[in-house]
Amino acid sequence: MNTTEVFLLAMLMIFVVPFLIWRAGRTDYFAPLAIVQIIMGVVLGPGVLGAALPEYHAFVFNPDVVKTLNGIALWGVMLFVMLAGIELDLKKVWQYRRESATAAGLSLGVPLLCGCGAALLLLAYPGWIGPKAATWQFLLGTGMACAVTALPVLVLLMEKLDILRQPMGQRILRYASLDDVAIWGVLAVIMLDWERMGRQLGFLLAFTVLTLLYRRLMVRLRRSDRWYVALIWLVACGFGADWAGLHFMVGAFLAGVVMDADWFGQEELDNLFKNVLLVMMPVFFLSTGLKTKWDLGGYAVFFGAGLLLFASVGGKLAGAHLAGRALKWKSGEASIIGWLLQTKGLIEIIFANILLDKGIITSETFTALLLMAVGSTMLTIPVVHPKLNRTANRGLAGQASS
Repeated sequence: MNTTEVFLLAMLMIFVVPFLIWRAGRTDYFAPLAIVQIIMGVVLGPGVLGAALPEYHAFVFNPDVVKTLNGIALWGVMLFVMLAGIELDLKKVWQYRRESATAAGLSLGVPLLCGCGAALLLLAYPGWIGPKAATWQFLLGTGMACAVTALPVLVLLMEKLDILRQPMGQRILRYASLDDVAIWGVLAVIMLDWERMGRQLGFLLAFTVLTLLYRRLMVRLRRSDRWYVALIWLVACGFGADWAGLHFMVGAFLAGVVMDADWFGQEELDNLFKNVLLVMMPVFFLSTGLKTKWDLGGYAVFFGAGLLLFASVGGKLAGAHLAGRALKWKSGEASIIGWLLQTKGLIEIIFANILLDKGIITSETFTALLLMAVGSTMLTIPVVHPKLNRTANRGLAGQASS
């Protein structure tokens, strides 16, 4: 077979295998299609398929095919992160700034500290910290990976639970939006390259000035032209951030944050979001799975994943309960909010990819974080759905008694 045929064979595996498992296994309740795709990315990687059928794996996922897949994945994930940035409604966050800051700060800060503690335990053993990482970078990066809330996946899960448009759902979105901003802000701190500080300051200054010009331009364009200009803006921001010593994902997120959703229309944004998930993100999931390794042995990686999962979920729940006491939430709300905010999914995988690319974590740490993200996301609906039902039943009982 030539390279094109092998590439198409790989694409066939990417789209066919997860879809059949999702449909035939009826996994949607505990594992939506996106989660199945992430898991299959791991299965098709060198840790599982590569170990079972090394010659076949090397034939299908040869260097030329992997480079092509990585190119598609890079562009797809840039679009995805840009759309996540557009989703942020900073006006609503400002309107409810005290409540939002308290809840978001505690739900991010507590799991961050727990994650740093887990990373400190991992430092006692070789093979977890990356070759280019300072100790503080590894601790902060791993801790933030435990504190991440995946806003796009959270939206999908709340739609499935039918609470996205309800008051609680809107509150959770505000908290997650602030956490999203903090995630990329902390990533920028972790990625600081002191030798290129001048470039980074220059990029931030240029980004601020160009954002003002860009926003003025966009409001004057016809809607049919705005998407094309937005893509140019995305590429420029991604290139500028990477050139400055940050990461292109930081630039992609910033590109989306300064855009207004009403420039494009919510329906168009939703359609693009669904199309990116359908057409391009499965390739990203597979390219992510191709980076998973088990050189420390399966038990060590699973131990690390379990430790990080405990720090992530426990930290989020503790932070949400502290916020609930401070803000006097209703009974049961803190648990529901904490479980929803601990959802990891794509953003955590993107974050971990960046840490791996920059040599802050090893492939083994990346694999543990990937397993933690999958486990975290799969726990969400089975745990939250009964809690929502009990809350709704208590509300109905209260109305009947009154």
